[in-house]
Amino acid sequence: MKGDMTEGSPSKILITFAIPMVLGNIFQQLYNTTDAIIVGRYIGKNALASVGVANPIMSIGIFFIFGICIGTSVLMSQLFGAGKYKALKREVSTALIAGIIFTLITSLVCILLSRWVLIITGTPKEILDDAAIFLKIIFGGLIFSFLYNFYSSALRAIGDSKTPLIFLIVSCVLNGVLCFVFVKIFRFGVAGSAIATVIAQGVSSLLCIIYVYIKIPLIRLKPKEFLVDKSLLRRTIQYSWVSALQQTCLYIGKLLVQGVVNPFGTNAIAAYNSVTRVDAFVLSPGDSFAASVATYSAQNRGGEKWGRIIEGYKKSNIIITLYSVAVALIVYFGAEQIMNLFVANSEIEVVLIGMRYLRLMSIFYVLSGFCNIFQGLFRGVGKLRITLMATIMQISTRVLLSYVLAPYIGISSVCYAVAIGWIIMISYEGTMCRRYFKESKFIL
Repeated sequence: MKGDMTEGSPSKILITFAIPMVLGNIFQQLYNTTDAIIVGRYIGKNALASVGVANPIMSIGIFFIFGICIGTSVLMSQLFGAGKYKALKREVSTALIAGIIFTLITSLVCILLSRWVLIITGTPKEILDDAAIFLKIIFGGLIFSFLYNFYSSALRAIGDSKTPLIFLIVSCVLNGVLCFVFVKIFRFGVAGSAIATVIAQGVSSLLCIIYVYIKIPLIRLKPKEFLVDKSLLRRTIQYSWVSALQQTCLYIGKLLVQGVVNPFGTNAIAAYNSVTRVDAFVLSPGDSFAASVATYSAQNRGGEKWGRIIEGYKKSNIIITLYSVAVALIVYFGAEQIMNLFVANSEIEVVLIGMRYLRLMSIFYVLSGFCNIFQGLFRGVGKLRITLMATIMQISTRVLLSYVLAPYIGISSVCYAVAIGWIIMISYEGTMCRRYFKESKFIL
């Protein structure tokens, strides 16, 4: 069947499946980066800083929902790989109903708490109102984010990573156009950027739903097929809560690190917002490859093809290393030009802070690649507690060292803290990986 990853060359399958997701993640980062560039260029550094402090808070809500979709995608992939197509459709229904209910509750809670979280993280008063408005609009459209990620995850679970990319590209272009119109022409301020994002997400989710209902009967639900399977609900919760908690811990940690940066003032906040967008952009292919490894491993886990899982793991590490080295060189030598995209040349201090950060962080990019491959492997075989524990260890180290080092070396402390966190994560997951496959009577 098309989308089956249990046969054929692992390298070819992983790369072919990952390319659309890599492009999708690049467009997703363009989504955010375009907003930052437009806001920074046409409103100013205060507006850029307000979006910057809002971003990690926004990400907690969005990536909690995304974590739920990751968990359900693993279960769907395993059912698909095992050829249990009726159970797969019941899982789609169960996860969709539960996810919609949970997302609506999450959306309301996030809207109510957004300003309070901004205050306790030390957001400067001059950007507090704009950041709060931005967050409330984004959280109001959280249901669209869930629907797009849910149906994208379902399509990827059955081996289709191209279709979600097409809809994401449409959404990204629409977001850029609307953001420019609302911010530059209509002068809606920071709120215009948020409104553009919500509209674009709504369009992408609608396109996914229409496509599934027209083209994909395997996961298309008729009215009578909307039901909650209690046994699958338990498994869905078991898979989803761990991946959702993992994503939440990661972005709570990033929010706490934002609290380290905020006291350094608007220039540091604006620079940090810019460089974290760059980090997200250049590291997103690693996230995509992790998702490719997860789907590949899950399908082969369902088919009980352990040797293929190990082979895929080894090939993935070679590919991600080559990518990480290449992109590190680009960022290191192009740091100044990259920073000039976000702010005017006259903002010399913002540019200098950002350049120092980018050149230091680029040295450690390869560590992130190794972490991603481990994460994809363990998600695919259903060992989500290992990915959660590794993330908690990594993000705890990042937060603690950022606070300890910040008084001495400024926001460069974040670079060292992140790198040490990645090293700890790799050490732990490497140990657990050998143990897992040894217990399965396979040695890496």
